[in-house]
Order: sequence, then C-alpha cells, then structure tokens
Amino acid sequence: MNEANLDPQHEISELRSRIRDNYSADEAAVLHGLVERIKLSEGDRRKVAAVGAKYVERVRKETSPSMMEAFLAQYGLSTAEGVGLMCLAEALLRVPDAETIDDLIHDKIEPSDWGAHLGKSSSSMVNASTWALMLTGKVLDDDPKGPVRALRGLVRRMGEPVVRTAVGQSMKILGRQFVLGQTIEEGMKNARELEKQGYTYSYDMLGEAARSDEDAIRYHAAYARAITAIAKQAKGDVRSSPGISVKLSALHPRYEYTHRDTVIAELVPRALELAKQAAKASIGFNIDAEEQDRLDLSLDVIEALLSDPGLAGWDGFGIVVQAYGRRAAPVIEALYDLSERLDRKIMVRLVKGAYWDSEIKLAQELGVKTFPVFTRKVNTDVSYMACAQMLLDRRDRIYPQFATHNAHTCAAVAAMAGDDKDSFEFQRLHGMGESLHQIVKQSEGTRCRIYAPVGAHRDLLAYLVRRLLENGANSSFVNQVVDTSIPPSEIARDPVTEMQSLGNAIASPSIRLPGELFAPDRRNSRGYRINEPASILPLLKAREAFADTIWTAGPMLAGSPAPRGPARDAVSPADGSRVVGKVHEATPDEVAAALDAAEEGFRDWSARPAAERAEVLRRTADLYEEHIAELTVIVTREAGKMMFDGIAEVREAVDFLRYYANEGERLEAEEPGSARGIFVCISPWNFPLAITTGQIAAALVAGNAVLAKPAE
Repeated sequence: MNEANLDPQHEISELRSRIRDNYSADEAAVLHGLVERIKLSEGDRRKVAAVGAKYVERVRKETSPSMMEAFLAQYGLSTAEGVGLMCLAEALLRVPDAETIDDLIHDKIEPSDWGAHLGKSSSSMVNASTWALMLTGKVLDDDPKGPVRALRGLVRRMGEPVVRTAVGQSMKILGRQFVLGQTIEEGMKNARELEKQGYTYSYDMLGEAARSDEDAIRYHAAYARAITAIAKQAKGDVRSSPGISVKLSALHPRYEYTHRDTVIAELVPRALELAKQAAKASIGFNIDAEEQDRLDLSLDVIEALLSDPGLAGWDGFGIVVQAYGRRAAPVIEALYDLSERLDRKIMVRLVKGAYWDSEIKLAQELGVKTFPVFTRKVNTDVSYMACAQMLLDRRDRIYPQFATHNAHTCAAVAAMAGDDKDSFEFQRLHGMGESLHQIVKQSEGTRCRIYAPVGAHRDLLAYLVRRLLENGANSSFVNQVVDTSIPPSEIARDPVTEMQSLGNAIASPSIRLPGELFAPDRRNSRGYRINEPASILPLLKAREAFADTIWTAGPMLAGSPAPRGPARDAVSPADGSRVVGKVHEATPDEVAAALDAAEEGFRDWSARPAAERAEVLRRTADLYEEHIAELTVIVTREAGKMMFDGIAEVREAVDFLRYYANEGERLEAEEPGSARGIFVCISPWNFPLAITTGQIAAALVAGNAVLAKPAE
C-alpha cells in the first residue's frame, strides 16, 4: 500500500471539511442542530402526526398487506423463527456445498416453533409458508412421536436434498416479492401495469461490490445494456422517464479511500461513460449510497463526474443521501454548493439507510470514537425530516426524491413542500409500501417512483437480507402497520417530540459505544477507519516523524541494557534492501545472567498483590495506544505488513494486556499464590508485538518472572 495515496494532496472545500468534522460528532449535538432546520411549528407537527395516523387507518381499512409485509410482521426480528430465517438467508449466500447447507437448515429450522405462527397471518401465502416450515422442522426433528413420522421417513429415504431444494425455492419465492424481473426486459414488461397508473421506475441491477476487475467489467456491461433498454421508454423528460441506479463499488474492485488515486483514474471514466449514455437518453442516473466509509471518496467521484462538460445541460444526475448518517446535512449543503458552482441541476434521493446493523458492528469492532450513524430509529426520523426540509428549500438546484415507507414521513414532506407538489417525488421499493403510496398519491397529487431490483436469483440474497434487516425490526413502519394492536397515533407519532422527550438519553444507552464494547470488564482497544480521512489522517501525520528512523534492539537485564557487542541489520521481509534496525544478540553469559536476575526478581514480583501486577499491564496498554504511531511503523516494517494489519496488531496487543489484567485478578481471587516461577516467551516473527505481548502479559500477571526472546 502506498501511504501517500491515503492523504492525497487535493484541495477540498470548506463544506467538505465540515463533512469530515461531523464524522465523529456528538449524536445529541447533531440532532439539536437538525431540529433547528425543521420549519414546522409544534402545531404543524401535531397536524402532520394526525395526517400520518389517518394514512395508517386507511392502509389498514382499505387495503391488504403485501405478502412481504405480512411475512415481516409474522417473522420479524422479534421472533426466534424470524432471526433463524434471517440467519439462514444470509448464510446461504456464502455456503459452498450441499452438505453444509443441509447442516445449516437443520440448525436453523429444526429448533423453531413454527406451529405458534400457523394461521396467525392475514396472508394465505404466509400461512402456507408456515405449514411448509413446520413440516420441514418436524421432518428434521428426531422425535419419534412427531405427527409426520411417515413423511419424515419418506424424506429421509429420498434424501435431505429434498429439504434443501424446498428451502431454496422458499427463498426464491420470498425474493420475487422484491425483484421485478430476472432481466431488464422482463422487469420493464412487469412494470407496465403500474406505469399505466402514473408510476415511474428506477431500475437497480442486482449485484454486490466487484471483487475483481473482471467483475467490474461485467457489471459495467450490465449497466450499459440496461440503459440501452431503458432509453427506449424515455419520454424526453427525466422526471417522467424511467431511470437507473448504479453502485460505484460494482464498477471497481478497489473502491476504497486507500486507493483514491487509482479509483479516480479508473472508476471515474467507467461511471462517466454510463452517465453520458443516460444523459443522451434523457433518463435519470442515480449514484447509490453505500457504506459510510465510502462517503468521502464517493463525493470525490461525484464531483469529478459532474464537472465533466459532457454532462452540461442534463438534469438527470442523481445522488443518494442516507439520513441515518450523522453527516447527511452537510453532505446536502456540499452537493448544493457543487451544483451552484457548476451551474447544474441535480437529483437527490433521500433514504434512511440500509446498512445500519453493519455500521454499528463495524464501529464497535474497530474501536473508533463513536458511530457514523444515529443509534435510535427516532433520531434517524428526525434527521430525515431536517434533510427533507433542506432539500425542499433548495429546489432551485435540486429535485428531491423522498424514498420512504413511513406514513408520518410522507405527511411531513407533503406539509413542508407546500402547494408545489410537482417539484419533488416520493419513492418506494418494489414489493413494499404499495398501499401507503397509492393513498398518498391520490390524496396529495404527488409523483411516485418505484425502486425496482432486476437480476438473477443467484444475486438476490445479499439484497434480500438488507431489506429483511431494514424492515424486519419491531420499530419499522412496515412491521407496525400490519400489527393492528398498535394504535395509528403511536405509529405516526412526531419524532421531534419523541426525541426531545429522551432528555440526556438521546443516544441509545442499549448500544455500547465502541470503546465500551467489553464493558464492564475492560476498555476496547482504540482503532481507526483507514478509509475514513477524518479518522486516519491524524495517525498518518504522526507516523511521518518515524519515516527515517532506524531502531536499535539488544538484550535487557532486569530493566537495564546489557553491554552490547557487534550489531547486525534487521531488514524488512517485504523489501530486503530496507533496514528496519540494528540488532545486538545476547551472549550465553548474558542469558545466564538473565536467568539469575529472573529468579531473584520472581520472589519480589510474585509477592505483590494481583491488583498491582494487573495495573502494570493496564498502564502498558495505555502507553501502547499513546505510541501507536511509532509501533505501527515498526510492526509494518519488521513483519512486512500493510498499515491496517499493523494497526490491528497493536490493538490486539492492547487487548491482550487488558484482558490478562482482568483474568489475573480473577484467578488470584479464586486460587491465590498460583505463580509457578520463570517462563520463557519466544515470539513468532509474523506477530512481533501482539503475540509477544500476550505471552509476557499472561505470565507476568500471574506473578511469574519472564525471559522474552524475539523470533530472530
């Protein structure tokens, strides 16, 4: 990795700097600022909530839920069966062989209580699915008293592939609720019925991030073919014509900030070719939002694309903004500023966001300061309202596209928009929110576009899992609107009032901050997001101080340097010409002296309280974090690692120290005086810091003396 690529010398605007500053902004502070942007009075918000409640009442009274809405209501994330299905769907994406699939199905289906759901859904299809799942569960159950014993024997004679095939077919049936067609031609054909009713479409070609350049070329060709097909139905006006949504990660296998220069050189021309093709056809072309650590790079790509003179005069270039991101508001400001500077009109699709679970987990895993997304659904709803207000206030340059399945959100947007209902549109997912959007369309006279995935079933599961996670939680509108036990007024309650009622608990206390992941036992090790400039650039700056450092290593006796003889060079395994440092080897006499010193030191060290020994480890962990810049430079050079691996190794060493500090105190309380004597710790060459630290820490905290030797 070329670290210079991590800190590109390109100018960014003041607004872009503000986006970076908001990366780790305090959640409550961001939300208080967002509330100030909403121009609806308290009385207006009460009216909006009442309208939203009426929408819910009409949805329940006048229409039936779709199969997917009924399925999510019955098997949401609040049920063991729902979680099992989510796990099964997500895991099937990666399982390589039939035998493992069979084991997985047995694990996820057999323990579940499918009978409890039988007949509970309003959808006959969902009840039929429950019968099938219950039957499958009983087939896999070893209970000889089960009512389907004969069928179980039959299936076992035929083989578990029968069950495997049935589950696969069930996932496909589920997927068809979200996918408009397996080809763009099939999808466009299936779209005709609703197009006759005034709906428009934005097609999304199924497929995840490219893993190779061959993938990227294939996805690029698929997008190009789709644009050619969509162009045949263009109506000369972007707003009335179908459009396409494009994932930048599908166009380049290294769509990461660490490869910014390569991405600008290779991805931008690919995306520009597609954008020009869409511009020529006068159709919409939306850049999808992806993970938060791609945001900064995506803005570089978007600016490079929009700046091309070949796109001048075309109003169909669109960008997706995720309201659950704490940087959403400054992103909108930056996009508006860009359109002003370039004298362009753009589209902005506002979504709530589909990667919330992974964003939370990744931040916790990485040990960063805080989350890039809001930690409560209500906070995201407030952000959505504020961002919607910002977009509606900027309609001179921006055509807002509001993607939502939430009745309150629809009512709020309509109220904030005023009388001009032609200058924006609502959007919904294919297979979701049909009833709500039909009612809103009739009541408000607004436009509605359907976001419709198109692609083969083999590409379906990743998309399906995102939709299930996004809409399967108890708090989702899609789930609640089907549950008639929840009053409409509760479903459509004002998020601003709800958020303000939280007081000092605006950030969810049930979601541990990254640094508190292992609380109350220990602090998580501090980490960095290398694809997020606001996170990684300070570390890069600190590393510069050690760019030319040559370290010296030699034997230490009881904490003091021993006399040193001739030194040899230690070179990097990644670059044999690069000297990492000078090494002085210990002599046999020095080793003998070290053993004597260890034996003498053992008596004093083992007699110290366990808490005192543990505190030494914790102070060492803090020092490691304080000196992480130097340590990552040494580790990456000595072991030939990438910088991300160097950060991970320092973090692992810190975690070892804190973990063993706790364990040492616990074990001493259970078994006092457990020290054994002198331990020799020899580290592997490929983990010169982490494994060395772990070995030494475990021995020391138990009261032992240690002789440590590196691999070479």
